[in-house]
Amino acid sequence: MSTILSAVRLPSSDPSLLSYCSLGYFSAQKNQKLKVLRCSIHHLKDDRLQKLHISQGEEQLRRRFLLLFLFSSGLSPTLASSGKTKGKNPYDERRLLEQNRRIQKENNAPEDFPNFVREGFQVKVLTSENYVKSDSGLIYRDFEVGKGDCPKAGQQVTFHYVGYNESGRRIDSTYLQGSPARIRMGTNALVPGFEEGIRDMRPGGRRRMIIPPELGPPVGPSTFFSSKQFEVFDVELLGIKNCERRTIGFYSDVVCN
Repeated sequence: MSTILSAVRLPSSDPSLLSYCSLGYFSAQKNQKLKVLRCSIHHLKDDRLQKLHISQGEEQLRRRFLLLFLFSSGLSPTLASSGKTKGKNPYDERRLLEQNRRIQKENNAPEDFPNFVREGFQVKVLTSENYVKSDSGLIYRDFEVGKGDCPKAGQQVTFHYVGYNESGRRIDSTYLQGSPARIRMGTNALVPGFEEGIRDMRPGGRRRMIIPPELGPPVGPSTFFSSKQFEVFDVELLGIKNCERRTIGFYSDVVCN
């Protein structure tokens, strides 16, 4: 059994000859269809039939001209959608990686700096095998372990740091400021990822921390950071001091020795 998909009238130099071709499917076997092109020629002996088909051909030409005018002028009627949508371009990790490396090189990023392959809000962090990832998502690498005890809550830590963004551009540095930072642990003075990274360091140790957005600083117009990005910090822990609260009359403060 055949199913006709379309039929067209073929032009002929003899108006008494009428040629048609139809395209359809022919069912040869079960679940198997063959595409078939079938043509036929009819002889019109009656002048009235010839004039009728000629007028029909002219009418078809007028319709095609009108349809062409509508499409060219942007007034075409709404057609049914075929249901196909344009597919999203594949995730080109290699291209994005090379782009990140090129930008980091232009920003003079330090050696063994992590790479960030970002596609919208999706970020993939690429590091060497020297880095360790904690359960919280913090990634770090120790260049020097240091000696002594790790800082505890309430103690004051003195450290130098250099902060970078994903592009390897330096955003802050205590070395350029000329003096190290001093912060008491456990007072929420540091972003969660930074305090977690410095908590198990020892004096004299040098560590690179890769802080994910969920462990990073708050963002917004009133803060230094404007978007949810990974932040990289190179930290050198200089020393640890014990602190105690001192009260004199109505005055109270914390002294670190």
